Amino acid sequence: MVFITGASSGLGAALARHYAGRGATLGLLARRAEVLADTLPGYAAVHLYSADVTHPAAVAQAAEQFIQAAGIPDIVIGNAGVSVGTLTEHAEDYAVFKRVIEINLLGLVATFQPFVDAMRACRAGRLVGIASVAGIRGLPGAGAYSSSKAAAIAYLESLRVELRGSGVRVCTICPGYIETPMTAINPYPMPFMLPAAEAARRIAKAIDAGVGYRVVPWQMGAVAKMLRLLPNPVFDSLFARAGRKPRGLKL
Repeated sequence: MVFITGASSGLGAALARHYAGRGATLGLLARRAEVLADTLPGYAAVHLYSADVTHPAAVAQAAEQFIQAAGIPDIVIGNAGVSVGTLTEHAEDYAVFKRVIEINLLGLVATFQPFVDAMRACRAGRLVGIASVAGIRGLPGAGAYSSSKAAAIAYLESLRVELRGSGVRVCTICPGYIETPMTAINPYPMPFMLPAAEAARRIAKAIDAGVGYRVVPWQMGAVAKMLRLLPNPVFDSLFARAGRKPRGLKL
C-alpha cells in the first residue's frame, strides 16, 4: 500500500502509475480533484483525496480515511511541491516565499505526521520525502525553492535519526531535472533530464533498497558533490549568470 501526495501530475502521477503497475493499493492526494481523478482511470485499488498539504487537518482526515479503508501504508511519499522564480527585492514575492515554504517543507510534516505513530506501532513502513538537488546550494532567482528544499533535506535527516531503531525508515530523494510541467517553463538548459516515468522507476528502486538518501539520476549526484566542494567565490562566479525560472507564476 502506498500513499502519495501531489499525485495529480508530474512526478507524483508517474509514481502513482508505477506503483499501480506493481498492483499496489494506492492513496492519492492532491489539490485538484478533477485532475486527480484522471491519474489512474479504471484502476480499482485506488482511493482519491482532494486536499491541500498546507491544511494539516484535511491531510490527517485523508490519512485516517485511507487507513480505515485500506490499512496502514507500507510507503508514504511526500511529493507535493511547487517551484517558482522569486527575487527578494520585490515586496510581493514575500507571499510567494511563504507559500513555497508552506508547501515544500511544512507539507512534508503534515503528510507524515498522521502515519508516524501507526507505523511505529507496527515497527514497519517508509516515509519518503521528495526534496531536490536545488536544496544543496542556493540558486539565483530560486531563493524560495532552494531554501525550501534545503530545509526539507534537513528536516528529513532529523526525522530519520528520530525514528532510528523504530522500524520506520526515512528516505530523502533529491531529483535533478525531470520532464514535468514544473520544468517545462525553465528557459535554460537542464542536463541529465529524465522522463517522469523513468524517474519514478529509479526512485521506487531506491525506496525498495531502503536507502536513507539518494540523488536521481546518479549523474546529478556527482554534480551535487562537486557543488558542495566549490569555494564560494568559484560558485558565485559560475552561477551569477545562470538562467532563472520566471517570476509571477501562480501557485
